[in-house]
Amino acid sequence: MICTDKGKSLSEGQNFLKKTGGAPTNVAAAIAALGGKVELAAKVGNDPFGKQLFEVMENFGVLTHFMFVSPSHFTTFAFVSLMEDGERDFIFNRGADGELSTQDIEKINLDEFSIIHFGSATGFLEGKLKTAYRDLLDRATQKNIFISFDPNYRHLLFKDNTQTFIEQSWHFLNLCHFFKVSDEEAMLLTGKSTLNEAAEVLMEKTNAIFTITLGKDGTMLGFEGKTHIIPSIAVKPVDTTGAGDAFVGAILYQLQGKSLAQIKQMPLEDWQKVILNGNKAGARTCEYLGAMEAFKHLNNNIFD
Repeated sequence: MICTDKGKSLSEGQNFLKKTGGAPTNVAAAIAALGGKVELAAKVGNDPFGKQLFEVMENFGVLTHFMFVSPSHFTTFAFVSLMEDGERDFIFNRGADGELSTQDIEKINLDEFSIIHFGSATGFLEGKLKTAYRDLLDRATQKNIFISFDPNYRHLLFKDNTQTFIEQSWHFLNLCHFFKVSDEEAMLLTGKSTLNEAAEVLMEKTNAIFTITLGKDGTMLGFEGKTHIIPSIAVKPVDTTGAGDAFVGAILYQLQGKSLAQIKQMPLEDWQKVILNGNKAGARTCEYLGAMEAFKHLNNNIFD
């Protein structure tokens, strides 16, 4: 629910616009909008908002075989207020997403997938989803599937226990092949006070290729022990919601059709091009109000 009173906090705002979203949902929609094949694993409530999420995903072309419906929990909500600089004030009202269980996830045949993306900080909250999240990671690791991770830190979810978020994130950082963090997340996860120091820790402690998003300044790419700044494109931001998800979606879209071995053999020049295209997707998303509205205008022509 997006507050349409621009520049007002959630406590001050009076008018709200209903929009579908959620980090993994956004990534899936972005991949589909670009022309990729993607399935979303999630759980929604048996209510009008859950039904709308199904409809929106299917309209984008996202496969929904593994979107489940909880008969007893309401669809999870995020209330968002957009400040003057395009940043967000938001709060979660959690519901059905936390009920996604190991039994649900076990229905996924991992032999049919080459990439699995983990993209929700709610997976680190106590409940069924936390167990299912870890179980799916273990299965993907055993199957030698390319694993992508975006921790999506939200202070309101972990304000009383940030350490558990950090510890659980490191479990994924140590096992994934690619991860994306913001500059704030990089420093939070490493305990460092500067971006360069944080990048050094991430290169030292993980074997993954990683990106640290820097907003209008582009993206830092960590590749084979060195960092590289990949520029973005200039836009007039309206709403930054979903920009990071579009970035991740564009990267995963470009990696589709490649095996884990092929991705590991990609040279720096190929990764620089992939990240540059991801930057373009993220920047273009900022030109519209709401991620899903932005994704309607997203296609692979933006890579030209």
